[in-house]
Amino acid sequence: MPRRRHLFDDPDRFVPGTVGAPGNRTFFLQAREGARIVSVSLEKVQVAALAQRLVDLLEEIERRGISEAAEIAGEVGDTAPLDEPLNEAFRVGTLTLGWDTGDEVVILEASELTEDEDEEEDDEASEDGPDLFRVRFEPAEARRFVARALRVLAAGRPPCPVCGQPLDPQGHLCPRRNGHLLN
Repeated sequence: MPRRRHLFDDPDRFVPGTVGAPGNRTFFLQAREGARIVSVSLEKVQVAALAQRLVDLLEEIERRGISEAAEIAGEVGDTAPLDEPLNEAFRVGTLTLGWDTGDEVVILEASELTEDEDEEEDDEASEDGPDLFRVRFEPAEARRFVARALRVLAAGRPPCPVCGQPLDPQGHLCPRRNGHLLN
């Protein structure tokens, strides 16, 4: 099957989001440009890692004086739900983050999860291979993305005060309390 490429050079909106109740959520990255909306699903840990790596990248860019990617003071950012229709284009296997020095933009690439993740990466020009989702966005937009990602991650189940694992509404069997139910 030919590779599908979802490329966004200047999206109107690029956000992380979820669908479902805490403990049973599906995480998405979504980009919108005009009427075109593409959503890809991923794991919660991938969203957390992406947010952290974006912070690291922006700090390095600022340290080198390449671009002004300062914190956006007092701005709440995008709090709207994900755009509809929400159709998963693919499940993310690999995330790549980069910086385009010529255009001074952040580049995020998400490749489709495949059964053969150990195989060497396909040539991008190849017509075969995993689907690709690429978004190019300004450093200020990256800061807003990180702020929203942190809000999305924090909206999940609260952590157990004893072991740190997520608490279910009915409590959980805490390993640090010898399996006793903790509410």
